[in-house]
Amino acid sequence: MFSTPINYNYPLFRPPSEARSLILQVTLGCSWNRCAFCEMYRSKEFSIRDEKAIFNEIEKVAQIEPHTRRVFLADGDAMMLPTESLLRVLDKIRGAFPGVQRISSYALPRNLLKKSASQLKELHEAGLKLLYVGIESGDDEVLKRIKKGETAETTIKGLLMAKAADIKSSVIIINGLGGAKLSEQHALGSAGVLNATQPEYASTLVISFPHGRERFVQAFGNDYVHMSQRRLFEEMRIFIEATTLECTVFRSDHASNYLSLKGILGRDKTALLDQIAYAIAHPEEAGLREEWQRGL
Repeated sequence: MFSTPINYNYPLFRPPSEARSLILQVTLGCSWNRCAFCEMYRSKEFSIRDEKAIFNEIEKVAQIEPHTRRVFLADGDAMMLPTESLLRVLDKIRGAFPGVQRISSYALPRNLLKKSASQLKELHEAGLKLLYVGIESGDDEVLKRIKKGETAETTIKGLLMAKAADIKSSVIIINGLGGAKLSEQHALGSAGVLNATQPEYASTLVISFPHGRERFVQAFGNDYVHMSQRRLFEEMRIFIEATTLECTVFRSDHASNYLSLKGILGRDKTALLDQIAYAIAHPEEAGLREEWQRGL
């Protein structure tokens, strides 16, 4: 992580691609914090940090790292800030770090929709270049089951508003989120959202339960059936087959993924599908876990 004099409020999360960025907490926790699959901010109550404290941290870092190039606004809900507050933070960052190239943040579609087109354009012009949006699924039934508080429609509208303001999007889909019962519609719906929005970046990770599966099942429903690795790969095949992307950088190389996939969709669509097909046909070469071979 970026070396700073900041006393962070933990736990602290950031996207893998922000490993070398200055992490600046402008909010604490997540304003929604109800998603059935997510454990990230359960120990925190959402709050907006004092602006003077944020500015003080920026000034301290500028004294020791004046050549900072990237800044990530944490925690999970920086876009909850009023536009005027965000603009002041962005202006302070650019003033403290004249060579800053990119400022980024997590974003919820609902928070993007609360801002006007002109406000998002102002934020882009002030330095906000990239938003990480966990859309999780593009299927309304899955989204309802996981208590996401979004629909495919709100997700598409939010991403398109960001695109219209020239803010790039990096979206995340969760492989296996709908379980075996909703697998196909989850894959097809997720591809549909990507097709409608053409994000610059897209990635997938596999659903996991670091604190156990019980709370997720209580929210989703007792008909949730956890998927074997083979079924997860088949879901990924359906998802990629259904995409009609023009130039989206795609990554499926999170630690939770059983097979690393990297390419540009649609340029590399056939190659990625071939890679998945080979892994399904030759699980022993894909280095997969034993439960796949047992058919669990």
